[in-house]
Amino acid sequence: MDSAKNTARITGLIGLIVLITGSFAYTVNSKLIVPGDAITTAENLIENESLFRLGIVSGLFMEIIFMFYAFLLYSLLRQVNKNYATMMIIIAIIPVPLFLLNQLNLFATLLLAEDGMLNQILFFLELYKYGGLVVSIFFGLWLLPLGYLVYKSGYLPKIIGIVLMIGCFGYLISFFQGFLFPGKEKTLWTNPFLVVTHISEILLMFWLLIKGVNEDRFKNT
Repeated sequence: MDSAKNTARITGLIGLIVLITGSFAYTVNSKLIVPGDAITTAENLIENESLFRLGIVSGLFMEIIFMFYAFLLYSLLRQVNKNYATMMIIIAIIPVPLFLLNQLNLFATLLLAEDGMLNQILFFLELYKYGGLVVSIFFGLWLLPLGYLVYKSGYLPKIIGIVLMIGCFGYLISFFQGFLFPGKEKTLWTNPFLVVTHISEILLMFWLLIKGVNEDRFKNT
């Protein structure tokens, strides 16, 4: 059962890498991209090209590492309920190619900035924004079976499972806000569920990294 605890801790470590790389990419984009202001955005991208490229690479790396995170969670939780675990991994993998391709919309803004095509910059930023919202559907939905499996496992805290299931609505609400009420999704505090989403994901990552799983209960599941 040491292998189960070690797998759990490796899973938590990989989850932490997902968190760090994703946070870095988000921070870079937030710093350089000024919504609705093509001139300032173009200047920022040209002046900080290396940082912008690094942010994109970090985002791509995050999504690739996320696949390993999801598969390791599947290996830890499939014995609870294989059908729900399979559902979880399918939902988690579907958005990966969508996310990777959406990075092309983001990279296009750098090429357009270099050519001085300001109107097109705003166009591709909108495509990137809405592409991200489409991806967020799956980022939300996969938390529901994940939370259920954690809750039913017996070898991970039930409270984390509950918070994950509640947190699944964060990304879903952001999607509907973005498509039906543009602008409402700009801040976490217009969507309290999104705060719960991030807290639930961080709780699971750190619990796995620090505590692992309850070996006796894992063995008897």
